[in-house]
Amino acid sequence: MNALESDAPLIVYVDIKSPYAFVAIQPTLELEKSLDMRFDWRPLTLDIPSYLGSARKSEGKVVESTRSASQWERIKYGYRDARRYVERQGHILKGTEKIWDSSIANIGILWAVQNDRDRLGAYLETVFPPFWRRELDVEDVTVVAAILEQAGIDSTGFAAFQQDEGRAQHDALQAQLHPAGIYGVPTYVFDGKILFGREHLPYVRWYLTGQKGPAPDIAYEIDAMEAQPC
Repeated sequence: MNALESDAPLIVYVDIKSPYAFVAIQPTLELEKSLDMRFDWRPLTLDIPSYLGSARKSEGKVVESTRSASQWERIKYGYRDARRYVERQGHILKGTEKIWDSSIANIGILWAVQNDRDRLGAYLETVFPPFWRRELDVEDVTVVAAILEQAGIDSTGFAAFQQDEGRAQHDALQAQLHPAGIYGVPTYVFDGKILFGREHLPYVRWYLTGQKGPAPDIAYEIDAMEAQPC
């Protein structure tokens, strides 16, 4: 995979452990369906400690932390911001107790794309909500395999895939992202453009539907996105 190129009309980068990716899943899947297109969904596994420090909680209390006061404020604001929108979708968003290695669950995206693309949306909708309710150990390959099965995707061979071929694909893609100018999720890539954040979905819709009329303003609300003419 080339980080900026695809045969699909749109590349979508997401990470299971990102609250902003969680907020974006439903409206992005709805856009894909409404346009009758097939987007190229890919994992971007965030290295959160590299820019926000690390921390671990136990029974709601911080027991380990390398974060500064300003980093904690950024984290708290990010959760408050994302929670407002995800609750509108009928979901729950709880802050994580630690910084997860989400690579196995993200490799699940590659597995779904390559083995049962029609069920990819089901996988995303099955893995994100329980993770953010603190119900999933996404570092356990058997848990991720069970989620694939729950989404209707045969997981036979997934354990080996996430160690070998899938891991190699994942790691090779991650090495390309920062040099290509892709740093966070959700990121939308099309025709050489890189847009970070769900608020760009109105523009994505406008662009993918022929750029009729003036380009829409940036908007974060689902209703605003749906109001844009196709």
